[in-house]
Amino acid sequence: MSVRAIDLRRGLGVKYKDSVWVVFDVSHVVKGKGPSCMQAKLKDAMTGRMIEQRFNPNDRLEEVFFDRKQMTYLYSDTSSHVLMDADYEQVEIPLDLIGDKSVYLQSDMEIELTFVEGRAIAAELPNTVDLKVADTTPQVKGATATNQSKDAVLEGGAKIKVPPFVENGTVVTVDTRTNEYMSRA
Repeated sequence: MSVRAIDLRRGLGVKYKDSVWVVFDVSHVVKGKGPSCMQAKLKDAMTGRMIEQRFNPNDRLEEVFFDRKQMTYLYSDTSSHVLMDADYEQVEIPLDLIGDKSVYLQSDMEIELTFVEGRAIAAELPNTVDLKVADTTPQVKGATATNQSKDAVLEGGAKIKVPPFVENGTVVTVDTRTNEYMSRA
């Protein structure tokens, strides 16, 4: 099935130059003189390489459908993360697919994997996780300034800023998209 360039939207998969690309960003550019165009940022689904490309609004691209699966995180080793689906089938994904967000991984965490042609191309963690504070400085007596925060290291190794009342051993809720403290759990 093909899709017109003017109908491109963020997250859509398309085939372009014999590769599978994910539309990362798209905008309709109208020039004062001459025809309009679609300015798109595309991310190669296999390599992660980003390009910017202009399309005529009536250009047609072949649409690619992604297979998304909820999987359970089991463990990590030196070369991969191991996940399991509902049918107890285990899948190994490379460490760089989750990247620096791996500090939020917990046993039995549900992760959404995206597959193209049987190969995992993206992993999406839950928006929030509850983690225990492993190390933080004690609260300073008499420090009553508002919007004050201190550094904390969480159990998986994540480093975030927390309010002064948070102590070692406190379980906190963290937004995995922004790496920010949200609340005590």
